[in-house]
Amino acid sequence: MADRRTLGRSFGWLWGAYAVSAYGTGFGFGAFPLIAVLVLHSGPTEVSALSATGRAVGALVAVPLGPWMEFRRKRPVMMAMDLTRFAALTSVPVAYVLGRLTFPQLLVVSVVAAAADIAFKAASGAYLKALVPPADLLVANGRFESTTWSATVLGPPLGGAAIGLFGPVTTVAADAVSYLLSALGIRAIGGTEQRPPRAGVRRARAAELLEGWRHILTHPALRPLFFNTIVVNGLIMAADPLLAVLLVGSLGFAPWQYGLVFALPCVGGLLGARLAPRLVTRFGQRRVLLATGVLRACWPVGLAFVRPGVPGIVLIIGVQFALVTCFGVFNPVVATHRLHHIASDRVARTLTAWSISSSAAIALLTALWGVLAAATSPRTAIALAGVVLLATPLLLPLREKVPRNPTEHAVTTT
Repeated sequence: MADRRTLGRSFGWLWGAYAVSAYGTGFGFGAFPLIAVLVLHSGPTEVSALSATGRAVGALVAVPLGPWMEFRRKRPVMMAMDLTRFAALTSVPVAYVLGRLTFPQLLVVSVVAAAADIAFKAASGAYLKALVPPADLLVANGRFESTTWSATVLGPPLGGAAIGLFGPVTTVAADAVSYLLSALGIRAIGGTEQRPPRAGVRRARAAELLEGWRHILTHPALRPLFFNTIVVNGLIMAADPLLAVLLVGSLGFAPWQYGLVFALPCVGGLLGARLAPRLVTRFGQRRVLLATGVLRACWPVGLAFVRPGVPGIVLIIGVQFALVTCFGVFNPVVATHRLHHIASDRVARTLTAWSISSSAAIALLTALWGVLAAATSPRTAIALAGVVLLATPLLLPLREKVPRNPTEHAVTTT
């Protein structure tokens, strides 16, 4: 089968490093909102502010990182970002043990982790584009996506159980260690990575900072997907901290139940990621992008109707299963499509700009929805996010021509 092909030893180490950090992230799912609620006794406004501030300021810090890393070797950048996240997250359990953990510290750690995450994703995307042949990019991205969802299946319930048994910062410590192991895995790739050559005339520094956004906004294939993905991701993520407040605070869900209702549906994401290459081969990228792009917007409104007990658990699992199955297909296809359309000398800057914009949109919408929840209720704010999501398919590239299969690709150089 096409999705079982061997992509080489170097990709194996990269995939392994990604898997370690992905399982660490899954284990630490929702850790900061839970710490804010259970340890620092924060309300919905503070919990939303925690997510919003970390992403917003982290995105601002990451702005110069795209031009900085574009013409550098990507593996050292990835290792540095892993070690940065390791150090930042380690400070949380240390402060907790010493009785010094505060809300401002959580904010600072969120900022550092968000900036490092943006830089790591941009560097890894550029490294993957150079490492894997174009025809194998969808397979590679599908494996990353499968790993993400399998980690999410196992991580949250185990993390919730660990919090119940060993305390609220246990999962943060485990997540920190996963980044250290990821850095070691990337180092083990070995070999010599060529320093990317700089093509053309060096631009002014301000122009270099904006080059990623210029490339996205002037590119007919990237622009509609850019606006669609940042709005959809922003609205879905804006509802996450409110769900934590609603489920753990108002409805009395235990931490292990909170993890369970988000973990089990992720089997759908794993299934979707496995199916993505086959669906693209059979139906083409255009149909798969449009179909899953529309379907993923239909489900979140159902979360507004959650109730206590078993009926609420069943409802969340059903809604989340449908949602993440769509994302499991959509994400690797759009990631591959994006890499095909970005010139090799703009990958880091373009992916950094994309991630910064996504983080900024999530931060803005999270802050707005936090204010809305405070003015109304978390349930009302979650319902409104679901209603607005129903309009987001209008932002999809309805008239764009895209490759019908992974072997047909176009890389623009303008």
